[in-house]
Amino acid sequence: MNIETVHNRILIIGASGFIGNAIYKDLLSYFDVFGTYCTQQVEYKDNQVFYEFSVEEDTISPILSEIKPRYIIVANSGAYSGRLQMLQEICKYAERFPESRILYLSSSEIFDGQRNFPAYEYDIPIAESKFGRFTISAEKILQEQLPFQSTILRLPLVLGVNSPTLIQLRQSMKHHAVFEVFPKHIISITTEDKIAQQVHYIINKNLTGIFHLASNDVIHHDDLFTEIATKIGRKMPIFKSVYSSNEDLYRAILPRDNKLPETLQITVSEVIDSCTLHEEIVTFKN
Repeated sequence: MNIETVHNRILIIGASGFIGNAIYKDLLSYFDVFGTYCTQQVEYKDNQVFYEFSVEEDTISPILSEIKPRYIIVANSGAYSGRLQMLQEICKYAERFPESRILYLSSSEIFDGQRNFPAYEYDIPIAESKFGRFTISAEKILQEQLPFQSTILRLPLVLGVNSPTLIQLRQSMKHHAVFEVFPKHIISITTEDKIAQQVHYIINKNLTGIFHLASNDVIHHDDLFTEIATKIGRKMPIFKSVYSSNEDLYRAILPRDNKLPETLQITVSEVIDSCTLHEEIVTFKN
């Protein structure tokens, strides 16, 4: 018997992570949302809609068969080989259900082999790093096997009050410790909350294709963190400048061909404001 997917059901693989959890919280009131968590996160053990999943040790197929999601959001980390195998399993599931959709959270590092200009949605990816080459392989699986059921969501540097990078910055400020900046790197940025809003819209509109969920403008890496630290207004960290080139290098993706509505776009200044607006509620432990 052919069992259909559950129309309103979403599975977020990596729902316990920084970005995945923001998406989970945004969608929870509107959809039937399930998620996976990694073994170390025991706080999710008794959560009835969270499934333990390790990409290195488990297969995703049993979870897909049990939940029968229409939308699968892939937001997890882990070993590259395991993640590619997981994508193959997800494709096999989705092939059985033409109404199903895969939303894959990709990365700007897919372009880390070319740094002379910003990258747009349909530029040809060129990667030098292992992570960049993995990302090309992951996108290729989806675009070759299920181009009309897949949505590629490429992300730049993602910030937020509780983002790993901002936590590191605040700790460096607290202890007057080293924080590395890259003066020659030009980047685009966003926040986890904006990503969650954009994903929600993409699901509502049933959009496929490639989207760059990044700010509309760019900033030098060192200028970004100097401005954030200044706005936080506590002790400054020791900024250590790291140079890989004498020329400016773009590590930026920008939206151009698949722009979302203006209310769902974001600028560098808005990201900085979002990261520092509620800083007064963030306290340092003595």
